[in-house]
Amino acid sequence: MRATVWHGKRDIRVETVPDPVIQEPTDAVVRITSSGLCGSDLHLYEVLTPFMTPGDILGHEAIGIVEETGSEVPGLSPGDRVVVPFQIACGSCVMCGQGLQTQCETTQVREHGMGARLFGYTKLYGAVPGAQAEYLRVPQAHYGPIKLPEGPGDDRFVLLSDVLPTAWQAVRYADVRPGSSVAVLGLGPIGTMACRIARHLGADLVIGIDHVPDRLERARGEGVEVFDLDAFDHEKELLAAVRDVTDGRGPDAVVDAVGTEAHGSPAGRLAQQAAGLMPPRWAEKLMQRAGVDRMSALHLAIALVRRGGTLSVSGVYGGMTDPMPMLTLFDKQLQIRMGQANVRRWTDDIVPLLTDDDPFGVERFVTHHLPLDEAPNAYELFQKKQDGVLKVLFRP
Repeated sequence: MRATVWHGKRDIRVETVPDPVIQEPTDAVVRITSSGLCGSDLHLYEVLTPFMTPGDILGHEAIGIVEETGSEVPGLSPGDRVVVPFQIACGSCVMCGQGLQTQCETTQVREHGMGARLFGYTKLYGAVPGAQAEYLRVPQAHYGPIKLPEGPGDDRFVLLSDVLPTAWQAVRYADVRPGSSVAVLGLGPIGTMACRIARHLGADLVIGIDHVPDRLERARGEGVEVFDLDAFDHEKELLAAVRDVTDGRGPDAVVDAVGTEAHGSPAGRLAQQAAGLMPPRWAEKLMQRAGVDRMSALHLAIALVRRGGTLSVSGVYGGMTDPMPMLTLFDKQLQIRMGQANVRRWTDDIVPLLTDDDPFGVERFVTHHLPLDEAPNAYELFQKKQDGVLKVLFRP
C-alpha cells in the first residue's frame, strides 16, 4: 500500500509499504477513504523528531470501510463505514470507565511512562503505524471505531477522529457556559472549531487571537471578536485591548489551542532546533530530561484570563523543564485543565449534532482535499500557513 512515511526533520515521503494484517483477535483492518493532516503532525515534522524513527507511518485522523475483523470484534463487519479515534483504548479498564480513554490501562506505553497508544505518533505513544495510508490496522476495534450511517460524505464525520472531540473537550474543560466569555489562542483547526463550539454552548463573548490574516477574517465572519497579534507592539497593549471588551477583568476562560509551535522564546526555539540536529539517542535524552517548549502562548493565556478563571490547554507541549509562573498562577487562583482529548468520552454528545443543519460547519471546514501523493507538499504548506490552508484531507 501507499503511505506517508517519516524519514527525518521536514523529510516526509509517500512510499510503498507492506499492507497491514490482523495481529490480534480484537483488530480490524480499515480501508481509508479520507485521512486528515493535523497540527499535531507538524510537531513530528519539526519539534518531536528525537522520538521518531525513519519508516514511521504518520497520521491519526481516519475514516474508511472495514475490510476485515478479528474474532473478538462482534460489533463490526466488512463493509461497515467507520471513523477511527486517534487514541487506542479498550473501553473496559478503570480509566476508560472514567471517560479517560487517553489514559487507558490496557494500551498505556509503560516503557516510556506515557498514556494510551496513539496512531502515527512517536515511540512515546507506541509508534503505531498511522492513518495517512491506504489501509490501517486498528487495535481494540471492538471499542474504538464509530459506525457511521450511509449517505453523508466523509467531510461530515471525519472530524470525529480528532478535531471535534479535541475542541469540544477544550471548551468543556474551560467551563464555558451561557453568558460567559472565552478567549481562544490560535485559530487553526482546533481553535476555529473551539470558537464555534463555545458559541453553540452559549458563550456571550468569544475572542479569537492569531496573526494569520485569513484565519482572523474567517473567525470575524463567524461572530468572533478577533485580535491580530501583529497589530500590537507589546503584549501589554493586547492585554489592555482584551480587558476593554471584558469589563476590565479579562475573559472567564482561555483556551490555548497553540501549544509549543507558538512564535516565542528564541532560547526555546534554539533548544528545539538543537535537539533536531543531534544524533537521535542524544536528542531523545535531551528532550526527556531537559526539553523546553516555546511557551509564549501559555504565558499569554495566564496573563489574559481573569482572576479566578480557567485555563484549558489543548495545544501540545513536550518539554520536561518548562518554567511556569507559579506566583501568578497561585495569586490569580487559576484552574488549569489539559490533556489529549478522550474521544469516546465526547462522541455521544457530538454525533447527534452532525445533522443536516450542520451547526459546526463541518461540511465547509476542510479547505484542501488532496491526493495522498501530495502529502510532502501539504505538510510544508500547512506549516507555512499558505494558500488559506486550515484543514487538509488526503484521499488515498
